[in-house]
Amino acid sequence: MKMKKKISIILPLAMAAFMAFVIPFSCSKKDKSINLLFGNLDKSPLAEQDETARACEIQDTFRKIFDLYKDRVVFITTEQIVRVRPHPFFDDPFMREFFGRTQPQYQKRQGLGTGFILSEDGYICTNHHVIAQVDTVNVSIDSKTYKAEIIGSDERTDIALLKIKSGVKLKPVYFGDSDKVHVGDWAIAIGNPFGLDRTFTVGVISATGRKDVDMMGGSHIQTDASINPGNSGGPLINIYGEVVGINRMIYSQSGGDMGIGFAIPINTARSILEQLKHYKKIKRGFIGVSIVQLTEDYARDLGLKSAQGAFIGEVINGGPAQKGGIKVGDVILKIDNTPIKDFNDLLTIVSETPIGKTLRLNVWRNGREIILNVRVAERP
Repeated sequence: MKMKKKISIILPLAMAAFMAFVIPFSCSKKDKSINLLFGNLDKSPLAEQDETARACEIQDTFRKIFDLYKDRVVFITTEQIVRVRPHPFFDDPFMREFFGRTQPQYQKRQGLGTGFILSEDGYICTNHHVIAQVDTVNVSIDSKTYKAEIIGSDERTDIALLKIKSGVKLKPVYFGDSDKVHVGDWAIAIGNPFGLDRTFTVGVISATGRKDVDMMGGSHIQTDASINPGNSGGPLINIYGEVVGINRMIYSQSGGDMGIGFAIPINTARSILEQLKHYKKIKRGFIGVSIVQLTEDYARDLGLKSAQGAFIGEVINGGPAQKGGIKVGDVILKIDNTPIKDFNDLLTIVSETPIGKTLRLNVWRNGREIILNVRVAERP
């Protein structure tokens, strides 16, 4: 009897709970109880505003850019066979006598990164550090994987050129002009952070012309678009769907994204990629000088208004600079009308100048500005 009584009590309670759960789903949109339990089902007052419509246009642009690039950005995986040092326990002479000499042990290390398609016939751009010292490089495009050949790689600029044979025409990216990038511009990164392929993140250009980012030097574009390990080698894209940079590195105290990422300007990368394609290496310009830091005090002593310029500390005997008339103590102010602020500017312009081209230099000497012409040679 007690069991029946318990059942008779439980059943009505269960039915009541069931009805309380089901009835709200059968109510009309005007039922106020739905608003209290599940939120307002009417349109948001923002849905019809002009500001929202403009935001939706930007949202649609982001979607179109992703659709445009989802098959132009590739997933790169690498493998490297490394020798593993045996435990020090086995290095002891007594242990070697007892156990015998241990055989070399090897371990397979895997890496990942991102790249993007440069041509219909399979040329692909990525970072040097993604493929450096690896044994195998594989490229995945739309769930298909191909073995890649390393055409050439440049450690200094951190740029590498790969080639795959897909048997079909691939879709190359669209190049923008990184010289026209401004702070505040939209910045979009597509890549494979932590192996999560086709990850799409959005931010803005935080700065341009960032130098001394690392020991390699060179100029970088800074962005707060989320970049993480695995994004290396992927494209930085503007709001027009054009590649303006190659995502290279992040500043982080944790190893993950902190909103400070750096990309190689695409205008710099294009000349490097062309050389890698034709020569499989980089032929850098050279004029044969050493530079000394120009201080404000010394600049005033020389009669200069500021400490901008490349102060010549040494001229290599028989080099292009000596042949062109450059002397120790000269300050190079401009090259082909481009102002030279410091050593990095001089190094970047000279190294990227085609071999054999003659540069027009504005030089400060003995309190006045003179013009000298120097023919660029290949760096030894």
